[in-house]
Amino acid sequence: MERKAKLFSLAGDPTRLRVLEFMFREGSACVGEIAEALGCSVACVSHHLQILRDNGFLESEKTGTSVCYTLLRESEFTKMLEKLVCSVKVGNQKT
Repeated sequence: MERKAKLFSLAGDPTRLRVLEFMFREGSACVGEIAEALGCSVACVSHHLQILRDNGFLESEKTGTSVCYTLLRESEFTKMLEKLVCSVKVGNQKT
């Protein structure tokens, strides 16, 4: 139960949800691309990506001066979260 609570807590942050939604669509991207798409600073996005990586949602690879991330879709929790994040409508905006 503790692990489940931690996963929900990780996914409950608005910025991390935006990062996850982006990654569910794109599959992989570098920090700068994600930051630009979300309108956030590289430092902010990098912080959230590290948290998601450290908890098994993503894997990272350094390419030159950039760090690129790939979504790990193997877990049932990630599959469930993808369905939820990508199907929920927020206000007048479809996601």
